[in-house]
Amino acid sequence: MASVLKYLPELEGMEMMNVSNILNDMNEDQAQLFATVYRARRKDNQLILLLALLGFVGFAGIHRFILGHIGLGILYLLTAGLCFIGTIVDLVNFKSLAAEYNYKIAVEVRGLVISTTNSTNGGSNV
Repeated sequence: MASVLKYLPELEGMEMMNVSNILNDMNEDQAQLFATVYRARRKDNQLILLLALLGFVGFAGIHRFILGHIGLGILYLLTAGLCFIGTIVDLVNFKSLAAEYNYKIAVEVRGLVISTTNSTNGGSNV
């Protein structure tokens, strides 16, 4: 059982709890690999906030592109952030937007790490 604070000390709040639950059934090598890949792919709350603020100067929706919401990104870009209302809502909810994205990434990385370590250890029984 790996400790989230040992591998990802920069996490806080709900993200730390989610990652802690994911790390529960991993050994030390898997946890180290998970931390390396997850750290590279996760999005920081402050980055999402900064990109959402760019919506007020003509670049609405950039944060949605970064989060993988391509359709909403195009809509925000063409409608000035839905007349700034969508941008304001996203500014209020920037932490939950980042947390949702990071949780999806954590689950994907967990699956990747488990499958990679099982295949390299000969753990596939066909």
